[in-house]
Amino acid sequence: MTETANARKIAFATFVRRALEEARATRAWSGTEVSRRTGVSRQTINRWVRGDWASDPEAERVVAFCEGLGLDPTVAFAALGWDRTTSRRSAPPPPPMDPDVEALLRRLVDPDVSDAEKFHIRETIRYLAYRPTLPLGVRKRGDAAS
Repeated sequence: MTETANARKIAFATFVRRALEEARATRAWSGTEVSRRTGVSRQTINRWVRGDWASDPEAERVVAFCEGLGLDPTVAFAALGWDRTTSRRSAPPPPPMDPDVEALLRRLVDPDVSDAEKFHIRETIRYLAYRPTLPLGVRKRGDAAS
């Protein structure tokens, strides 16, 4: 293994380790919870922490890990030695957003809204985002009853 490849592994492992420590300290998330919220398996995260990977991590997984923890993926890309600023394709415009979701997002960035209320908004959104969905047949029976 080249010295550069080893340095990249150490840098990325340090980034992942710090991200996990921050998630534990500020959100009291376990490794399982981090995995659930990011969509990246615990095994993959553990390999990243150990620097135990033969080929670079998949960019999509790195982005999912970062977004699930509220981190900027470009920091992870920098640790990996990736330059993602020059080859970025123009993204398609985002789909129209529901007005209620827009209202929630405005409240989350409003300095006049208390931290406690922002916490409750985030926790409610997390609950809704990650709750299991009912099978289609069960939903239809429930709709018919109402």
